[in-house]
Amino acid sequence: MVGRREFLKAGGALGGAAMLPQGVLGARAYAATARKTECPDIPLTHTPRLKRYVDRLPTPLTAVPDPSVYPGADYYEITMRQGSWKFHQDLEPATVWGYWANNPHDPHEPTGMGYLGPTISVPPDHPTVIKYRNELPTTHLFQFVIDAIRNGCSELTPTPPPPYKSELPFPSNVNVWNVVHQHGGFTAPQSDGMPLHSFSPDGIHAEGYTTLDPSRVKRNEAISGYTNHERSSMLWYHDHGMGMTSLNVYAGLAGLYLIRDPADERLGLPRGEFEVPLILQDRTFAEDGSLAYTMTLREGEDTPVVNGKAYPFLDVERRRYRLRILNASNERFWRLRFQTWPTDALPQPTMPFWLIGTDGGFRTPLQMLNFLISPAERYDLIVDFSQVPMGTKVRLTNYHAPVHYPGMPGTGPEIREIMEFQVTKPLSGGPDRTRPPKELRLPTVAPVKPKPHIRRRQWVTYQHKLFRTMTFNAVPFMAPSQDFIKAGSTEIWEYINPNHDAHPMHVHLVNFQVLDRQPIDAAAYQADYEKWINGGRKPKNLPVLANYLTGPPIPPEPDEAGSNKDTFKSYPETVTRIIIQEFSPPTGTIASIPGSGTEFPATYIHHCHILEHEDDDLMRPWTIVDHDDQGGGEHGGGHGH
Repeated sequence: MVGRREFLKAGGALGGAAMLPQGVLGARAYAATARKTECPDIPLTHTPRLKRYVDRLPTPLTAVPDPSVYPGADYYEITMRQGSWKFHQDLEPATVWGYWANNPHDPHEPTGMGYLGPTISVPPDHPTVIKYRNELPTTHLFQFVIDAIRNGCSELTPTPPPPYKSELPFPSNVNVWNVVHQHGGFTAPQSDGMPLHSFSPDGIHAEGYTTLDPSRVKRNEAISGYTNHERSSMLWYHDHGMGMTSLNVYAGLAGLYLIRDPADERLGLPRGEFEVPLILQDRTFAEDGSLAYTMTLREGEDTPVVNGKAYPFLDVERRRYRLRILNASNERFWRLRFQTWPTDALPQPTMPFWLIGTDGGFRTPLQMLNFLISPAERYDLIVDFSQVPMGTKVRLTNYHAPVHYPGMPGTGPEIREIMEFQVTKPLSGGPDRTRPPKELRLPTVAPVKPKPHIRRRQWVTYQHKLFRTMTFNAVPFMAPSQDFIKAGSTEIWEYINPNHDAHPMHVHLVNFQVLDRQPIDAAAYQADYEKWINGGRKPKNLPVLANYLTGPPIPPEPDEAGSNKDTFKSYPETVTRIIIQEFSPPTGTIASIPGSGTEFPATYIHHCHILEHEDDDLMRPWTIVDHDDQGGGEHGGGHGH
């Protein structure tokens, strides 16, 4: 097996490369002093053998809003705390991090589990204001990784390509800092929860730190406002701390954020206990039950965890269920299917299901047998358990999805079984009155058709040297934004991936559609791109993508077509094109809070959602302007034409 250290040499390190910033980002990088090169010498942990399907699937509770604090908005206070959580009946409780929401009806009983966070459920276009409070320890749960980055471990601390200099992503007196990102939200930049907004438990701020209503916060707090101007959909919220997002999310900092349109009740979908959220993650546990972060040594972890339980089960009735799946893993893609046990419960052991929605909400129903879900993607399914006899077990399984996907090197632990649905409960409340999926009348997604001469912007997943980090367009994250986009415009973004790994790419603020993909001569493109960089990065000499295409455009996959997305799969040796219909951030005031709307120029980010790659600098800012005198990004960070 190729270990994580060997993988890191292929471009997947932790940490974040940075350079002294200027311009729109307005924050500093943190120079390492007395750098060492020692890397942690730790044994590779393996989870002890666990019994499968003995722990019941938990469901995160829903937070209760307080409508009295900000007129016209629902208000929450959510605190990040360290606690304990039992991942399996045969494991001792583990120390974990989680989000807890204040309960306005009982301040002594906050809502949470210890691990993960409560679900936030809101109607569309009714704003939410949240005060986030950081009460985590000032020593990290995985301090050995923080120390290794700070000490300059060559396998964990990335180096950007010349002429940029390597700098640390956090200051010498910070081991823990955090910020919350509402993933998929239509949000003003100051509430977007970007890495440079981080703040520590003891009140140290990244220089990009921002908060609404500053008179109401302490040094370890920040207030964000959300428009909830989205279609009915499942978003999520998670940590985005600069240089340590991967560690913070692994410790437990993630939760669901549901946009619920009351009109959905007329669609005939499963509701209540028959609508089940499934937060998929992979984790490794030591013999004592503690969380073991092993991704300094290998790709991926060895045990499936759903809603915080390893190999859980759920008793279900012989009826239709709505399963709302989030891949909240750090690195792992899952290829999911439902298999019956005994295998002869159906004419074929793989049970069909219906896809009714993705990241951005509903889409035309599509019958499927399996699907590939990358980190941060969401899939909304209808699964009909009435297809099988009472007593049947239906297992959610994973296959043909090595870590890292698609398998080069792909040496992470294989996970085949995830959880089990046990068809054992009698029908409650009479027969199933939900509408069959093929009869559903769901909101559909109109395809966005490119107009002639539409602005295109290229993003190259670039690894400047073997054993070094990856960046977009050979520019580190902390370099100033070089991509200026006119408000209201439509653009095609071309993600050129000459690497051997697939990358789930996430663009903040916007929804988009996948247009197509084309194979490229990756080796030739990489070689000529190197020559372009070494030749001074002259715009006129930039390699022309059309000269490296090796086949015709490939349409989006069936589950992508007709879907609004905020995360997509950038496959290796391929250019993937997405079309973003409108760059128009929210400018209105939220709950009468001054400064809560967008002011131009407005800077957002996009990044790989393999969290170790994100921390490793595969992330760049881009800026929306309200007039066209800001350059337009014809060269530099985003290669435009």
